[in-house]
Amino acid sequence: MVLLNKTLTHPVKRPLKVLQFGEGGFLRAFVDYMIDVANEKGNFNGDIVIVKPIPMGNLDHFKEQDCQYTLSMTGMENGEAKTVTRVITSVADAVDAYGEYEKYMSFAREPELRFVVSNTTEAGIVFNPEDVLEMTPPVSFPGKMTKFLYERYQWCNGDDTKGLIMLPVELIDNNGAELKKCVKQYIALWKLEADFERWIDEACVFTSTLVDRIVTGYPAENAKRMWEELGYQDNLLDTSELFALWVIESEKDISKEFPLDQAGMPVIFTDNLKPYKKRKVRILNGAHTSFVLASFLAGNDYVIESMNDRDISRYMKDTIFNEVIPSLPSRNDDSYTDFAESVIERFEHPYMKHRLLSISLNSVSKWRARCLPSLRSYIAKEGKLPKHLVFSLASLMEFYTGDEIRGGALIGHRCGGEEYNVMDDENVLAFFAENSTKLPEADFVHAFLKEETFFGEDLTKYEGLEQAVTADLINIRKLGVRKAMEQVYA
Repeated sequence: MVLLNKTLTHPVKRPLKVLQFGEGGFLRAFVDYMIDVANEKGNFNGDIVIVKPIPMGNLDHFKEQDCQYTLSMTGMENGEAKTVTRVITSVADAVDAYGEYEKYMSFAREPELRFVVSNTTEAGIVFNPEDVLEMTPPVSFPGKMTKFLYERYQWCNGDDTKGLIMLPVELIDNNGAELKKCVKQYIALWKLEADFERWIDEACVFTSTLVDRIVTGYPAENAKRMWEELGYQDNLLDTSELFALWVIESEKDISKEFPLDQAGMPVIFTDNLKPYKKRKVRILNGAHTSFVLASFLAGNDYVIESMNDRDISRYMKDTIFNEVIPSLPSRNDDSYTDFAESVIERFEHPYMKHRLLSISLNSVSKWRARCLPSLRSYIAKEGKLPKHLVFSLASLMEFYTGDEIRGGALIGHRCGGEEYNVMDDENVLAFFAENSTKLPEADFVHAFLKEETFFGEDLTKYEGLEQAVTADLINIRKLGVRKAMEQVYA
């Protein structure tokens, strides 16, 4: 079967306008798709270059396919299932920041480059004091970004018309402001000139964004069937739901430069995304993070299986309606309930095969960003612990239980000894490999909850939390997740 590439798609060559840190399915099904539509409709006219920002993995499929790929979107419309398929041609190139460093840095000197998109997970926007300017490249994403911006500043001699607009989509609060804060820290650490800092402040724009689309990624089980239907092989095939929303908060109006909304894309430009952010991160993302690990340990592999599992579905819905929504401001606001109902409907879509292991990536930082705010607010409002969120923390600890790191993954075991890969930052995996199987449950829980690098605070300060997580973890290990979950309702 012929392989998808430019000989089939005949893409229009456009000016390079977007640098994208991250080659994963989400950005390709979300940002790259929207830009592709805007290009076709004549609203944008810009190509994308993808940067692989970490040493692991390779770009072989991107090179083989000239960065061309297919996106298949499914959803419900007027009560009926609908599928929309589109070949994405907006990505012009892909580069490895480590293996192709000089080529990667050359993009800083592209005259028409204007936007930087990133999705480096919730753990990505962090300051690493061990990064130095001479590294090729620095380890952290903000370190890479600072050096890239400095290269552009030097190339353009501080020309304010050559500044860049940052569009980070990492699911942390104020992601743009946090990225800029890290860049400023590197400017100070590396003792870069004052005019560069001025250029960052005056010529560059750091937006904060919210993104919403469930992306199910490469359909491994159905790929060959889909290739037959498409008439070509596509090793970069991506899948998602039809629903999407991108909210962009910026002090400077960038809507005329980035007019995706004019192409009919669901993009909102605002000066305050907090109402959108809190609702989406706490309810949709919080629901995912709170139930997927327990569901996987209970024997499920997909979100749709979880929704059809009476025990897991009940647990997920009770977490949202009885703990997450009550922890939000204006708890009588019907919009929270309406949004939650729409989220459940999206989870229940019969053709959305969203793998639980895909969602499990970087669950420690995800739990901090998505679930900890609900736990903290619930305790403050209700004066007691949220039992479901507590159980989700114990489930996370059990999911991360293992003492062997192999190929960059911690090896976990479920039902009958079946192996699975736990994917997270090296320091997180090292902690669990060292502690999860060697300490009594109470000591393991104590060490985990006290680890401020994981949570930004010492969680043992919350009265009764340590004891409750320990009890749940012991029950999970003794009884299994499903039986232990029954104790939440006892």
